[in-house]
Amino acid sequence: MNNNGIFVANNVAVITGGADGIGLAAARRFSSMGMRVCLVDIYKENLEVAASDIDGAMSVCVDVGSIEAMRALKDKVFTELGQVDVLMNNAGTGGANNCWTDYDVWQKTLGTNLWGVINGVQAFTESMLAQNTPGLIINTGSKQGITTPPGNPAYNVSKAGIKSFTEALAYSLRSQEGCKLSAHLLVPGFTFTGMIRRFLPEQPPSAWTAEQVVDFMLEKIDLGDFYILCPDNDVDRELDNKRMEWAMGDLIHNRPALSRWHPDYEEEYAAFENARL
Repeated sequence: MNNNGIFVANNVAVITGGADGIGLAAARRFSSMGMRVCLVDIYKENLEVAASDIDGAMSVCVDVGSIEAMRALKDKVFTELGQVDVLMNNAGTGGANNCWTDYDVWQKTLGTNLWGVINGVQAFTESMLAQNTPGLIINTGSKQGITTPPGNPAYNVSKAGIKSFTEALAYSLRSQEGCKLSAHLLVPGFTFTGMIRRFLPEQPPSAWTAEQVVDFMLEKIDLGDFYILCPDNDVDRELDNKRMEWAMGDLIHNRPALSRWHPDYEEEYAAFENARL
C-alpha cells in the first residue's frame, strides 16, 4: 500500500501511550505533517503537558485495558474529529515479575500491553473500515516478544501476543476485498523512553531516541513493510537476524528452552553468532 495519502494535512491519528516516548515522538511528527492528533494516556498530568506542546492536539485520559473506555474514546474521536486514519496502539508498561509470583504485575502488564492493543483494534477497526479510505493500524511490539529473553516473562508474553495478534490482523485485513486498511508491527530496538528513564536517567550510547524510531517507522511503512524491526546504536539487523534464527532453532533442533542463555550452549551460541559476523 502507498501511504503517501495517509500522513497528510487534516487526517487524524490516535496514539495510545501518547504522553511520552515513541507515542509522543509520533504525535509530534504527525502534527508537523499537518495531521490532527489525539493523544491517549492513563497519566493525566503527563498527558496535559504533552498535549500542550502540540498545536491543536486533542487529549483523552483513558485506561486502554478497558474495552468500555476504548469504545467511548472511539465515539469521542469520531464525534469531534470525524475520522481516524492512523491508529497507533502504543501504550505499554512493565514491572519486575516471575512466572509464579507477582500476579498483580502480570494483570497490569497484559491488561495494558496486550489487551490495550486488542481493545484498540476492537473499538476502532469497523469504523475505520467503514470510511473506505486508506488507513493504518500500527501496534507496538518488542524484540522481547520474539526472542523472549529471561528476566521479564510478563512483558515477553504480552509482546509475543501482540506479534501473533497483529499478524492475524494483517492477514484478515488483506483478505477483505477492497480493504484500504493495513496493519503493521512496530518492533523497536533499545529506545530511550520514560520507561527506561526510571532506571537510567541519561540516554545510554547504545540507545536510539524515540524520534529515530518514528523516522525509521515512517520509512518502512512507506515501503509497505509489515515487520518494522528497528536497529539501535548497538544491535544491527544482522545481529537481530542471528538472534531470531537461534531462538527458532531451539524448537527445530529440540534444544532446551531459551538455550541462548543456557550454560551448556554458551560456546555453541557464541560460535554461531561469530561465524556470521
